[in-house]
Amino acid sequence: MEARGYHVAVVGATGAVGQQMLNTLEKRNFPISKLTLLSSERSAGKKVTFRDEEYTVQTATPDSFEGVQIALFSAGGSVSKELAPEAVKRGAIVVDNTSAYRMDENVPLVVPEVNEEALKNHNGIIANPNCSTIQMVVALEPLRKQYGLSKVIVSTYQAVSGAGAAAINELREQSQAILNGESFSPEILPVKGDEKHYQIAFNAIPQIDKFQDNGFTFEEMKMINETKKIMDMSQLHVAATCVRLPVETGHSESVYVEIDDLNVSAEQVKQLLKESEGITLQDDPSQQLYPMPADCVGKNDVFVGRIRKDLDRDNGFHMWIVSDNLLKGAAWNSVQIAESLVKLKLV
Repeated sequence: MEARGYHVAVVGATGAVGQQMLNTLEKRNFPISKLTLLSSERSAGKKVTFRDEEYTVQTATPDSFEGVQIALFSAGGSVSKELAPEAVKRGAIVVDNTSAYRMDENVPLVVPEVNEEALKNHNGIIANPNCSTIQMVVALEPLRKQYGLSKVIVSTYQAVSGAGAAAINELREQSQAILNGESFSPEILPVKGDEKHYQIAFNAIPQIDKFQDNGFTFEEMKMINETKKIMDMSQLHVAATCVRLPVETGHSESVYVEIDDLNVSAEQVKQLLKESEGITLQDDPSQQLYPMPADCVGKNDVFVGRIRKDLDRDNGFHMWIVSDNLLKGAAWNSVQIAESLVKLKLV
């Protein structure tokens, strides 16, 4: 990476993902000459430490982006819709971590291990995919490249941190209340804006985001549409069922795929994934070795295990995919995109 630094802005710097973005920029020693930390008016004035220096978070306005070269956004879709074009107008490249631009045909939707080249077609804004989509496509891309891919069926087991800090607090408070035999009243999950709210502690909720007319939730449709866009395969058969579990951090996924090659063994798939960038293979049933969310927290990789051939279809495989939804699912993928922009000399 070049020695010279960049003027980087982080929008939503006080949120869970914003904090992880700053940690990741620091860990990766990303070349920064100037750092601007921005947030909503509500969080402005807070102090944040980065590389042993204290910064005061400012209210994000269009003029905040004067001179900014790379802007990492994670402050909600409405903020991105309003301010990302303003940042671009002032010369910044925006990496947006919300769903605001993901399905915009003029905006590349990028997971660097899968479609880094798509960055070359950006018009100022680059979208970071949904957390559950990111970890799945990282694991599936090597298979697609080597053997072809025709079908994906995924069931997710998603952590509450994907719904924000309030959801984490709700899980903790409910768990404590149940253990203490106290009453409680759910207010956040499955969806804060929906009419009904359900207990998440000691429970599983088969709804993430709002239901669409086709019976799928918005989260499920995100996974379906984003996977097709990232892989540039509009004909790929994808189905998703997304479930929220009482896990704090780390999404898990049970994935069934069908490849085009009928003569592939589970061992070959394991070997391929073991050698692939951004993947850690944890797959040894004899030692009870498989990925679990508790072990992936704070790690950038996507963890894959339980790889086995379907018993009825020669081209079918099952696997279990786990990743830290705040890191690879959000902050790390965003910083990776910024690193790719530097590497490809696009900034």
